[in-house]
Amino acid sequence: MTEIQPNSQNLEDTATELLVKLRQKQGSWVEWGQAIAYLQKNGYNPQTIFEATGFEPIQQNQVIVGSQVYASMEKCGASAETLAYYKQKSSDVLYELRGLNQEDRANTADLTFEYKLDADVVRDIAKAVKDFSWFPNLPEGFSKHPGDAVAYQSWKFAKQKSDLSERSRLIAKGLRFVHSESARKQLEQLLMDFSVAPKVAPPILPFYRLESDEDLPRILPVIGELPLTPEVLKAVPLITEIQPFRIVKFAGEQAWVSLPGWKVLLNAEDPVVVIGNSDIFPNPHQSKVEAIMIVIDRAQREWDISNYFVFDNGESIDFQWFETAPKIPLLGKMIVLVRPKKVLDEEFTKDAWQIDE
Repeated sequence: MTEIQPNSQNLEDTATELLVKLRQKQGSWVEWGQAIAYLQKNGYNPQTIFEATGFEPIQQNQVIVGSQVYASMEKCGASAETLAYYKQKSSDVLYELRGLNQEDRANTADLTFEYKLDADVVRDIAKAVKDFSWFPNLPEGFSKHPGDAVAYQSWKFAKQKSDLSERSRLIAKGLRFVHSESARKQLEQLLMDFSVAPKVAPPILPFYRLESDEDLPRILPVIGELPLTPEVLKAVPLITEIQPFRIVKFAGEQAWVSLPGWKVLLNAEDPVVVIGNSDIFPNPHQSKVEAIMIVIDRAQREWDISNYFVFDNGESIDFQWFETAPKIPLLGKMIVLVRPKKVLDEEFTKDAWQIDE
């Protein structure tokens, strides 16, 4: 598969040609993903592409990511049958493999092709393969094959179940995808061994809620020491806060945010902040998805079972609790998740006389 090459002599003509092909849906979805990636790289935003082609932004992202997964499958030796099948359909299935490394993408795609699985099933399989890849040494009896990764996940969960119907369902799932004979024997042993292994619970997520204005002080620019000229005073730009955390951007493309002096932050050696949504972490008591600040201490890179860690997920950073020491390098420990302050009526609180009463 050849990548689309930019026409340096006439970028506009190249873009127009691609937009026409997308509007008429010429070629395969893999080519659509390449074309949309090219357009976005050269200044076309998703809304403009949608208006010109009918591809909604969420579809654009799916075919772009799916085409990247397809390219890695080609590179790492997915079967010819798998490549031919997925070149014509199922971009949503390949999208679910985005979190795997290139070799695992190719091998897992072969598995999903063999069983003709849909995206919902593949999402669970991709998670099983990803979790399996973190083991520094393969569990006894299981091979590196993605089918054995699914079998191991089923075997592990089945051992933790006392309900026989649920236990049987998990064993059947493992036997469906198992690859090696040794892994099959591990699953079949559970049909006679009904002992229940204790489940190791992940640590409680360290959420904090900003409750008062004092918890979130306003950040102001420091101009300098007196005496100062009027020109210096006027030269300071207006500082605009980005809600809901009052993030401030300074010249030089560096943003800063002020957090309270919680002990966990004072003890951190090299803390940094990233912004995300609360739904990227498992939380059964979560009532709504909201923006959160994720504080990472980059100095704490030694694994322990009581914390979540950040790691390189290939194309981006990701967060995970590891039940055992992973073989991948850790980039830091997640020490605090900060929720924004709840505001019942923002306009009401602006009037001082209403607050006083």
